[in-house]
Amino acid sequence: MRAMILAAGLGTRMRPLTENLPKPLLQAGDKSLIEHIIDALKRAGVTELVINHAWHGDKLEQFLGDGSGFGVSIHYSPEGSPLETAGGIKKALPLLDDGADSPFVVVNGDIWSNYNFSGLVNRPLSSEDLAHLVLVDNPSHNQTGDFQLGDGERVLPRGPSKLTFSGIGVYRPSLFTGVPNGVYPLAPVLRAAITKGKVSGERFNGLWFDIGTPDRLQWLDEQLTKAAF
Repeated sequence: MRAMILAAGLGTRMRPLTENLPKPLLQAGDKSLIEHIIDALKRAGVTELVINHAWHGDKLEQFLGDGSGFGVSIHYSPEGSPLETAGGIKKALPLLDDGADSPFVVVNGDIWSNYNFSGLVNRPLSSEDLAHLVLVDNPSHNQTGDFQLGDGERVLPRGPSKLTFSGIGVYRPSLFTGVPNGVYPLAPVLRAAITKGKVSGERFNGLWFDIGTPDRLQWLDEQLTKAAF
């Protein structure tokens, strides 16, 4: 299974830390955010990676190279200016689609988690489903949540106890068939598939953090430095 790491954001909320650096290269503990993700994917046997980029993307390529120094193979999907999530995935599909509509993993490049990706790799996506989402308990910055997880691990668009989408998912190329080229968000694409009953999900109860602000990055760096988890 291949994987895509989303790394094309402008990192505006992280400034001034991202004035001259893409957010996924910010340090947390002894590694950058994107190194933590690459290591987690590699432990699960996922070594064919695609990384999109826009803001200071040249620095990402210089740092990661072809991935051989990290035990993986990396192809890049440069965007120039960010295409948002669905637009970025759509552009990168030639690097992800094997022609058989085989599912691939997608991970936000600005999260940290101890999620075991082996569960996604070894869990076949139903032939009827277009996506599988990893959901987590709502953090303080998203208290209303995103999606409901119903019976039979079906993701529902609404419900009394929504969970937050973690930025970790598995998608089929056909999920993006109707997505136009250019800038396009992921949320309406997922909601359309959810409404059709074509999205499964799971609730992850381990460690997960959205590293969206300097304060959150500093906190994570302190926790990893003192090996708090």
